Amino acid sequence: MGIFNTHEKKVITELRKKSEAISNDISKEIKEHLDDLKTDYEENKIVIKEFDDFVSELETKLSPQDIEKLHSFSSRLYKVKRCAKKGVEAMRELSRNQKKATNETLREYQEYLYT
Repeated sequence: MGIFNTHEKKVITELRKKSEAISNDISKEIKEHLDDLKTDYEENKIVIKEFDDFVSELETKLSPQDIEKLHSFSSRLYKVKRCAKKGVEAMRELSRNQKKATNETLREYQEYLYT
């Protein structure tokens, strides 16, 4: 004899289905955002290299103060790149954690239903 009666099993089953649907929607949305973010990052990461090449060309034509400003700007641009890369990595981790949480929740529902 199980712990739950028919009504309770039905309620738990409905909760499982609802939870699964919500989790799948969230996972799908996270995946879409991750794909967009990765695409945007890949399309724009070349800008840093191009900017470095441009800075190298300009260095011979600028005053020492302007070179200093350009290097400062270049340094800040690298920080933007690192932030973007960390954003992609964070979204990837969020996606992985969401999938793990979904699978764990579904497994727990199964355990409750069939104990």
